[in-house]
Amino acid sequence: MSQLDFSFLTWDVLQSFVLKGLMFSVQLTLIATLGGIVLGTLLALMRLSGRAWLEKPAAFYVDTLRSIPLVMVILWFFLLIPYLGVNVGAEKSAIITFILFEATYFSEIMRAGIQSVSRGQVFAGYAMGMTYRQTMQLVVLPQAFRNMLPVLLTQTIVLFQDTSLVYAIGAYDLLKGFEVAGKNFNRPVETYLVAAAVYFVICFSLSMLVRRLQKKIAIIR
Repeated sequence: MSQLDFSFLTWDVLQSFVLKGLMFSVQLTLIATLGGIVLGTLLALMRLSGRAWLEKPAAFYVDTLRSIPLVMVILWFFLLIPYLGVNVGAEKSAIITFILFEATYFSEIMRAGIQSVSRGQVFAGYAMGMTYRQTMQLVVLPQAFRNMLPVLLTQTIVLFQDTSLVYAIGAYDLLKGFEVAGKNFNRPVETYLVAAAVYFVICFSLSMLVRRLQKKIAIIR
């Protein structure tokens, strides 16, 4: 431990190497969360539709991707997509992969949220002349989002942690920024330790905020 030297990690170094990676990690997290929730909600509605031609493909998609490690999905998409004549680059490839993959987890969260809403409210919507789409849009989904908001945010924190996996395809994320700084100053151990501390501080702080939000929602109920 006495051989560790963190003096090289000045603000200029962090700004030059790490800030760019942090911005991409945050961008990837936000885009993948929004895209994953939208696609995941559609998948959840398909699985709850009661129609086999919608339910079975959605279930197959969700169960298949959830059975494969994320890093393998990232590598497969990045390596195979050029064979289709499309070159999207590491960053865009990571964004697309994360949306498609995280949608499977968000779909299960949304499905549980939808099922947590009383069936009596659904029947009440039908009794008022609402269609299935109107009932879901105006009655069920707003309550489902509120019920599942803490879980959705927790999954978002997990998603932020998973962004470190894009190093496998060379995308410049937060971890990559620390790695490059470590190589430039020949201090890889120090940079990895600081990277772990940064991930911990960010995720722990967000977890505390989610816990406070969960308590407020419980009071409202």
